[in-house]
Amino acid sequence: MPEFKRLFFAIDIAAPPALVCERMLAPDSYRDWTTAFCEGSRYEGRWREGERIRFLGPSGDGMLSEIAEYRPGEYTSVRHVGVLSNGEEDTSGDAAEAWAGALENYRFVPTPEGTRVEVEQDVTAAYESYLAAAWPEALQRLKALCERGAPG
Repeated sequence: MPEFKRLFFAIDIAAPPALVCERMLAPDSYRDWTTAFCEGSRYEGRWREGERIRFLGPSGDGMLSEIAEYRPGEYTSVRHVGVLSNGEEDTSGDAAEAWAGALENYRFVPTPEGTRVEVEQDVTAAYESYLAAAWPEALQRLKALCERGAPG
């Protein structure tokens, strides 16, 4: 079993949980806030428990995952099961095994001002500093998307 470190990030957003969840996961807004990780990021698949989802960069490289748990506006858990190289799935090679079982969890906690988004992500040592720097920027982008025109 790979060794992971769990990173934690949080941000307060002045918008209701349902709106924040929708903007976080809808295809167009997902492309916007995930620019912090990689310009041209996108996903293929559906946010439904038990379904596979492909997280891709412009080259077709990325992560193959499954939705471990999905409660819209409350909690989403993604389990990484493999990697993608030029769009091809790999669930048994060294790169895939390095991420096997890693979780990425999103909580949408109601607050008097709106929503506190909490992110937990299991990471390998090789990606720790990159993700530790990228997540705060990504969450700021998400905050801007959600607060633009949010009911208040």
